[in-house]
Amino acid sequence: MNIKKWLSVFLAGSVCLTQVQLLPADAAFSANYAEALQKAIYFYECQQAGPLPDWNRVEWRADSTLEDYVTGGWYDAGDNAKFNLPMAYSAGMLAWGLYQYPDGLEQTGQMETYVNNLTFALDYLAACDKGDTVVYQVGIGKEDHTWWGACELVEYGMKDNGVSERGYLEGRDASAVTGQMAAALAAGAVALKDRIPDATCADYLSHAENLFQMADADRSDAGYNASDAQGFYQSSAFYDDLFYAANWLYIATGESSYLDKATSYIPSLGRELGSDTLKYSWCQCWDDVMQGGMLLYAQNTENPTYIQHVKRHLDYWTNEVQQLDGGFRWLTTWGCLRYAAAAGFIAAVACDTVLADTDTSAYVDFYETQINYMLGDNPDHRSYEVGYGENSPVNVHHRTAHGSWKNDLAVPETNRHILYGALVGGPTSTGEYEDARDNYINNEVACDYNAGFTALLCKMTSEYGGTVDTAFPEPEQRDDELYVETKLTPSSGGVTLSFKYTNHTAWPARCVDNISYRYYMDLSELLDAGYQASDVVMRVDRDQALMYSEYQPAEISSVTHYKDNIYYIEVTYPDGRVALPISEGQQQCELMLALVYPNYQSGWDAENDYSNIDLLEQTGEYVVTDKIPLYINGTLYSGTEPDGTTPTPTEPSTTSTTLDETLPGDANVDGIVNLSDLVLLNRYLLRKGTLSQKGGKNADMDANNWLSVLDSIYLQRHLLI
Repeated sequence: MNIKKWLSVFLAGSVCLTQVQLLPADAAFSANYAEALQKAIYFYECQQAGPLPDWNRVEWRADSTLEDYVTGGWYDAGDNAKFNLPMAYSAGMLAWGLYQYPDGLEQTGQMETYVNNLTFALDYLAACDKGDTVVYQVGIGKEDHTWWGACELVEYGMKDNGVSERGYLEGRDASAVTGQMAAALAAGAVALKDRIPDATCADYLSHAENLFQMADADRSDAGYNASDAQGFYQSSAFYDDLFYAANWLYIATGESSYLDKATSYIPSLGRELGSDTLKYSWCQCWDDVMQGGMLLYAQNTENPTYIQHVKRHLDYWTNEVQQLDGGFRWLTTWGCLRYAAAAGFIAAVACDTVLADTDTSAYVDFYETQINYMLGDNPDHRSYEVGYGENSPVNVHHRTAHGSWKNDLAVPETNRHILYGALVGGPTSTGEYEDARDNYINNEVACDYNAGFTALLCKMTSEYGGTVDTAFPEPEQRDDELYVETKLTPSSGGVTLSFKYTNHTAWPARCVDNISYRYYMDLSELLDAGYQASDVVMRVDRDQALMYSEYQPAEISSVTHYKDNIYYIEVTYPDGRVALPISEGQQQCELMLALVYPNYQSGWDAENDYSNIDLLEQTGEYVVTDKIPLYINGTLYSGTEPDGTTPTPTEPSTTSTTLDETLPGDANVDGIVNLSDLVLLNRYLLRKGTLSQKGGKNADMDANNWLSVLDSIYLQRHLLI
C-alpha cells in the first residue's frame, strides 16, 4: 500500500480521535499530571542521604553523611537531619499510592523511577531495625538547625559550629515511630510484590513484623518524646500508628491475628472532643494516621460502621474545613498543602473502594479541586510545586538547594538550584503566599509534604494520563564555583599581592584538593639589568591555611619559567579543606605575598606583568581576573594563560532548543517528520501514548494551543504533499 492510500484509510478512521488541550494560554485550567508526578518523584532524589545510587539524576547532589551510624534514607526537609517518623510516613504513603494506582506509573514510563525511590527509603528503614532496638533518628535536630549549608559538607559545617560529630538516637519506648516504620515496610512489601526480588519483599516484611512486635510490646513513646524529637516530630499518640501498621500487616500476610490486633486498638484511638465518637476530624499526616488506618480497616472488614466513619471524615473535609477562594480547603497554618493533599488521596482511595457503590461526586470534586489548586488553578495562577507550571516557587527554604557558602540564609539572594517537584507549605488562611526563603511556615518543603501529594498524583495520572517531560531534568546554568580574588599594590620596588582563593562550589558543594593558581609576570626589566629570575625576593606575609593545624599549608613554588621572559609563581593547596563553602570565615583562604626587586632596589615594572592587566585598573581593590588561572591536579580549570591557552572542555557542549523552536509535525522530536510522528500523535489523541512537551508543541499543526483531530488531519495532509 503506498503512502497516499495508507493515509486516506487512516484519515477515514481518524474522526473518532479525541480532542486534548495543549499548553492553554487563556483557556480553562488544564494540568499535566504525569509531569507533576514525574517531578514530585524527583524531589525525593534531591533528599537522598549517604552514597547516591547510580540512577540519581540530581546534578547538584553527591554522596553525603557517609559516616552516619545508618547511611542512606532521606533528609527530612530543608535541613540535613533524618527523622524516621515523617520518613516512614512518607515511604508508606508512596507505597500506598503505588499499591492503589500503578496504572499511571506504567503508562507514563515512571514505574522504575518510582520503585527505585521507594526502595531507597525502605532499605534505610529496614537497616534501622537492630533486632531488639530501633534507630529512630540520625542527626541531632537542635544541632543541625544551627548551620545553614549543603548536606555534602554538613560534617565540616557542624565542626565549624563547634559540633565534633553527627549523633543519632537509638532505643525503645518509641512506639509511634517504630509502628510507622513497620507500616511503611509492610506497605512496601505489598506494593512492590513482583516489582523487586521476592527476597527483598520478604526482608521488608520480616523487619515490619519485628518492628511491630517492639512497638506493640512497648506501647510507649516516653523514650522517643524525651529525646531530640522535642520541637521537631514529637508524637502525640501511638495507638494510631499501631492500628495503621496492623492493617498493613494483615494485607501483607493475610494473617487474621493482625486484623485482631487492629480491632483491639480501636478503643484506644482518638475521640472527638467531649464525645465517644471516634475522631473523624483532622487529617492523615505524620503524627496521625488514624484516618488512613480507618480506611484500610473498612476495606479489610467491609464493616458498615467503619465505612460510615470514612464517609464522615470526607464530609468533614468537604463541608467543615475552611475554604479559600479557588476551592482549597485550609486546615492549619504550618504546611497546609500537605494536609489537603493527604486528605485528597484518602478521598480518592475511598471513592474507588469502600464508597464505590455510592454517590461520590462531591468527594471526587474535592480531591480534584485540591490537586488542581496546588498545580495552578487558584486565584494567583501559581503552581505550588517547584519547577512545574507557571509562577512556581524559587526561593524555597532548603539548605542544599539554596547553595549558601557562608552559613547565611540570605546569601545568595536567589536559590542556586531548582528543587524540582517539591511541594511548598502553601498559602496563609487568607490565601496569601510569599516566595521567601526565611518563611519556613509557608515556604519550606519536606518529605511528608510530598507524600500525599505524590500518592494523589498517582491517582490523577492513572485516571487522566498526561505526558512526561522527556528532556527533564535539563542542565542548570552554573555560576562561578572556584575562583581567586586578588588585590594588587604596586611600587617601584615590587608588588604586594593579596590572594583570596574562594570555594563557592554547589554542583555539588565539595572539597577540592590539589587546587592551585598562578600569578604570571614579565621579568624583562630584571633580566635586562643582568639579574636572574631566582634573584627575585619572595616574602609570605600571611598564609591563612596555617590557622588549621590539621590541614596542610599552602605550597608556594619558586619563580618558574613559562616562556620567553614570562615567569610565574604557583600557590597550591594540597588539602582542599582550607577553603570550604560552609561559613564566612572558611569560604576563602587568603595568602599575602610580596615579590620584590633583587636587593630591594627599585626598577620593578608592574605594568608589563600579564596577571596585572585587570588588577591595575582597580589598584587596592579585590578583583577576579581570568589572567590568574586556576588548576586542579595540574590541569587548567579556569582562566587563560599568557599564550591564550584555555581549559579543555570536559565534555562536548550542546545547544539546547526552546519550545518556541518548533519543527511542525515532529511529534517524536527526532528532527524529521514522517509516518512515525503521525502514529504517535494519534496514539496520544486516543490516550494510548504520550508526547513530550516539545513534541506536543511540534504536533500542534494549527498552532491553537490544542491538540485535536484537526492536527492529525493537517499532519496527514503535510505528509501527502
